[in-house]
Amino acid sequence: MLLAMFMSLFAAMALQLPLVVALDVHLLRQLAAKHNVTTIVVFGDSSVDPGNNNFLNTDLKGNFPPYGGNFVNHKSTGRLCDGLLAPDFIAEAMGHPPIPAFLDPALTQADLPRGASFASAGSGYDDLTANISNVWSFSTQVTYFLHYKIHLNKLVGPLESAKMINNAIFLMSMGSNDFLQNYLVDFTRQKQFTVEQYIDFLSSRMLDDAKMLHRLGARRLVVVGVPPMGCMPLIKYLKGQKTCVDQLNQIAFSFNSKIIKNLELLQSKFGLKTVYVDAYSTIQEAIKTPRKFGFLEASKGCCGTGTYEYGETCKDMSVCKDPTKYVFWDAVHPTQRMYQIIVKKAIASISEEFLV
Repeated sequence: MLLAMFMSLFAAMALQLPLVVALDVHLLRQLAAKHNVTTIVVFGDSSVDPGNNNFLNTDLKGNFPPYGGNFVNHKSTGRLCDGLLAPDFIAEAMGHPPIPAFLDPALTQADLPRGASFASAGSGYDDLTANISNVWSFSTQVTYFLHYKIHLNKLVGPLESAKMINNAIFLMSMGSNDFLQNYLVDFTRQKQFTVEQYIDFLSSRMLDDAKMLHRLGARRLVVVGVPPMGCMPLIKYLKGQKTCVDQLNQIAFSFNSKIIKNLELLQSKFGLKTVYVDAYSTIQEAIKTPRKFGFLEASKGCCGTGTYEYGETCKDMSVCKDPTKYVFWDAVHPTQRMYQIIVKKAIASISEEFLV
């Protein structure tokens, strides 16, 4: 069942903070270097998985053509996109190469100080979500992060390693799968919670996850909100409609409001420097006014028919001639161009205080 196998669309990034100084790429790079912000650590789902699932016994993968067609050397890395993901563009802005998957055999000791992604396509805040697709849950991702810390300690020493972790940018991006491949298709959680109760449950899990990262050294936390799930081409196809599915968008909006409140609590009670990534508004804006961003197609993906293909069903399919004109690469995930535009917008809206 397609929906039961559903992988989360990347939460496109639009950072919302009280503005002190509007940053551009050059200023971001200068401030990051000045304050020793050299490491990016990533947790989440397909939106930020650069290839960890390649090494897991799961069908939720993208390590085959046409995925990666616009990546370096046209390599299918496992990113569910035609090229780079948003964290890769953030790393690029800081003067670093793309974020590597922690399980990537090509990851070297010299790469460790720049960070890694522990994300796993198909994961979520609810561990049951990951179990359904046999991928890494958040708790498992954290376990591998602990392995990463051990390697980093050996490389630079415990004191320098602690400084790197304290100065790092921690990023969490997940939540869509909890609804689309778990609650809405599996009866386990439906028997336990109403939709409103499940939103509260996920909010509590998100808060606990953030507290765990804080205990492990996180001092800067970026959390990506859930995108307008009802606007994904696959969801519209499954629902048999051409317009966005309002019910799913309302669920996403409600959950995002909980995330925002959690970040306010984390900032006031624990002193975490937090950033909320408004995926919902940014994606909706691109879908409603595509030409504003240089897009010509915002209702379907570039792969195959663009209506239902993603992951395995996109494998070896023909693609559109110019992905830069498409919001979606497949029926779920955005194109590299979409990520690039949104990250540029995100950088322009981040507060300088976040990096101090």
